Amino acid sequence: MNSLLEETRLLYEEIDRTRVAAVNEVAKPGRTAKEKVHAEHRAMKMVDRIVDCSTMVTETLDDADGAWATEVQAISGPNEFSEFYSRLKMIRERHRRGAAEIAEPMTVDFVTVEKSIAAEISGGGLVRFSGEEGHGKYLDLHGLYDQYLNLTFVLEKIEYTEYITRFDQLADIPARAKNAGYRKYVEAMLAYLIDFRQRSTPFANVEAGMKTVNADFDAAWTAGTFPGWVADEAAEAAAAGADAPPEELDLSGVGSAAELHPHGLERLKSALVALGLKSGGTLEQRAERLFSTNGVPRAQWPKKILAATDKKKKKASKPAGDTRREMASLEARVYHMASVLAETRMVTRENVERRQARSVAEIEQEDEQEAADMAVDESDSDDEDRSEFYNPKDIPLGWDGKPIPYWLYKLHGLNVRYSCEICGNYVYRGPKAYQQHFKEWRHAHGMRCLGIPNTVHFQNVTLINDAKALWDKLKSQKTTEAFQEGEEEEYEDSLGNVVNKKTYEDLRRQGLL
Repeated sequence: MNSLLEETRLLYEEIDRTRVAAVNEVAKPGRTAKEKVHAEHRAMKMVDRIVDCSTMVTETLDDADGAWATEVQAISGPNEFSEFYSRLKMIRERHRRGAAEIAEPMTVDFVTVEKSIAAEISGGGLVRFSGEEGHGKYLDLHGLYDQYLNLTFVLEKIEYTEYITRFDQLADIPARAKNAGYRKYVEAMLAYLIDFRQRSTPFANVEAGMKTVNADFDAAWTAGTFPGWVADEAAEAAAAGADAPPEELDLSGVGSAAELHPHGLERLKSALVALGLKSGGTLEQRAERLFSTNGVPRAQWPKKILAATDKKKKKASKPAGDTRREMASLEARVYHMASVLAETRMVTRENVERRQARSVAEIEQEDEQEAADMAVDESDSDDEDRSEFYNPKDIPLGWDGKPIPYWLYKLHGLNVRYSCEICGNYVYRGPKAYQQHFKEWRHAHGMRCLGIPNTVHFQNVTLINDAKALWDKLKSQKTTEAFQEGEEEEYEDSLGNVVNKKTYEDLRRQGLL
């Protein structure tokens, strides 16, 4: 287990290495929009790692549990030499137990992390764009455009190019038309704009901009100056021309329900609402319901004709002030994101108009050009991968991913190859690997498949026929050297004569003992 000092040193080393790698990524942007976005995302991953390491270093130096002060005191106090030798003993013990382990420097781990990030990007797992977005150059608003056309207040359809220009003009929509469907539309628009901004510009601080927008919105809403909304609901109702309140109908001269039919559905509904009765149904049903109350005290009215007085239902029938504020807050954030992406929106409109004006020949030519560019990018990436190092002699790679020096390659005899038939003709490079493989699992498995024990007698035996012949020879020697009970077991008669077991049994049967 490393000490706090060593762990902190490792964190500082990782911070320095990651900072250098991030600067290199930003300093050499890609030739295309795709390569540039990928380089920024790689650098952003490295910045996140720097922040994590810095946080761990800060927590260690804050020393909330006193472990840092204890360790510093231990190595600088009156018993510093005893502490030194105790740690030296622990290090030696660790190396003794793990003598076969290979120590890998942080460079190997760092190269592995870089390769994993590059693999994520090449596989599309880190950032993805649709075909219309062109790797972050254009907006893809087709889904929002279809959702806008399906809103209830949209009476006339507009072209997609016009929608790109007008999608953020939410203040022109009447407040009374902003229902639940409109809210889902605005939420989807805000989510897409934020997501596109984070994918196309990973270093943009979207959250900081949103905090400023929320503060400005609170001030505008409190002052009643936010565009498209009126803070006072009564003033909004008056501006929108609210319906007249329901009025009762005089039934003193009415002799039957049929006489109420000329008033019409709406007038009968108004009278029923004014009396607190159910207002639904056909013209005849409304007339019968209203006429049944003529001359009857209110306490004696049947309960089945009374309207429900559920307070929760009344509250749900009209949008609350909090709901209005939330929808206005969504609009404020959409305005902010639209202004941030103003240049991208303009480029998107120009691109859409250009694509709509193309002829068939131009479309085919552009598709061929895109395919050729993709093939060039792939070939360039393959060439870069192959040209990382020149290794015609197939020299083994070192811990840094590069071929080891040629003198070291010759010194260890790695130019000599040994093939083992028992291991399935596996080739081992160098005498050290060849001698060591007789104790490894591959050779032991091959011997077990042959039914031969992997003992020291078969050291340096690599051919199957040689191993079988040696095994047969060893078995015959064991049979010859085995203990022969009849010939080698000795007996002594009463006179002191020593004979083997076979002779003794023959003499005993003949009664000569």
